[in-house]
Amino acid sequence: MIDSTASAGAAQGPGSGAPPGNPRLIAFFLTQFHPVPQNDAWWGKGFTEWTNVTKAKPLFDGHDQPHLPTDLGFYDLRLRETRHEQIRMAKQFGIDGFCYHYYWFSGTRLLNQPLDDMLADRESDMPFCLCWANENWTRRWDAAEHEILIAQRYLPDDDVNFIKSLIPFFSDSRYIRVEGVPFLIVYRPQHLPDARKTVAVWRDYCRSVGIGEIHVCAALTHGNEDYAQFGFDSGVEFPPHNLKCPNVADRISFFEPFRGYVVEYESIAAAYLERRYAHPNVFRGVFPSWDNTPRTGNRGVIVLGGVPANYEYWLAQSIRKTVQDFPGQERLVFINAWNEWAEGCHLEPDRRFGHQFLEATLRAKNGLTTHSRFAEGGMDSPNGRRTLLHDLHSVLAYHSFVLVGRLAGRIRRFSRLRKLARWIMNRKLWRSKSV
Repeated sequence: MIDSTASAGAAQGPGSGAPPGNPRLIAFFLTQFHPVPQNDAWWGKGFTEWTNVTKAKPLFDGHDQPHLPTDLGFYDLRLRETRHEQIRMAKQFGIDGFCYHYYWFSGTRLLNQPLDDMLADRESDMPFCLCWANENWTRRWDAAEHEILIAQRYLPDDDVNFIKSLIPFFSDSRYIRVEGVPFLIVYRPQHLPDARKTVAVWRDYCRSVGIGEIHVCAALTHGNEDYAQFGFDSGVEFPPHNLKCPNVADRISFFEPFRGYVVEYESIAAAYLERRYAHPNVFRGVFPSWDNTPRTGNRGVIVLGGVPANYEYWLAQSIRKTVQDFPGQERLVFINAWNEWAEGCHLEPDRRFGHQFLEATLRAKNGLTTHSRFAEGGMDSPNGRRTLLHDLHSVLAYHSFVLVGRLAGRIRRFSRLRKLARWIMNRKLWRSKSV
């Protein structure tokens, strides 16, 4: 059960009528929408998540990139007004809380100002919890994952120092509690040198300072599907992690070679809905859409068919199955994410869909969805179906572009050929003027 004080500020929004016992909806929240000295040094002065978002480009016909915001604009999370508007919008459309990603590296915190400002501002009346993003920061965005920018070192005193840093959050009345105790997610528990020892240190310290028990939840990411092996209390799905769906990239006519992964929305959503775990205390997770090519380019993961109707059906089914699997219990369902714009994964309004994902969230929560299946389509042609003519056009256009580029490159290598090409072009231009 979720502690009543932690959820007191979570308004149901207009048209509220959610069936009793429905799980509360928690959206993951990224704080990288403001400049910090580290990102200035690593990526260039003024870098924020918007830098990745706005440089995105379509990789095939019909590819929905870039995703650009509408209502909230290209906001800066250092502004109190932005935080209040996000909270108002989230609560209006049925979101019951935010789960902030928490970046802590042996005492060094990154991207912390929006979170700290929220904690200090009692008018930011949104329930919240934390997810420790305990992985190295590398140059993976430019394909140099071996270059570590800041590492998780797991020093001898890190266990106790980390949990000490969370006490101000756990002590806040807005902090989300499960079965009466603070709820903490760890993104990569498999990276902890001795996870069971770490969790024991955390529990002992929280008891010693009056917090009491805590609920530690493992994000099911990077192949991990077993929270119990780490001594954790539960797991949370984190789609599209742990993909078990066919890669359909070969069915797409890309403008340039693509080395990533393409999957149909229905395929991954259906797989998650039917997934079973050896240890069943797993909180369900969904995403509205997914496309992280703004960060990773042609190495990214693209989910086709990430439209409001499909998201609404997945969320509605996740709510139904949660109630079915945990009757009489108040549970959480997680949405990835509120504002992961560079992963094409956001509930915040954009220029293509406006408020449709938010409206779909509220309908699913209130049991008002009319969808009985996933929507069809989602391929690169406008109607979702491939045609021979469309494929031939794409192939010819692509290879013509490549051949012209290669020919131009070879001509540039040889000065005589370059002079000859220039002479031919000048002759053609002179003749055309003569005529």
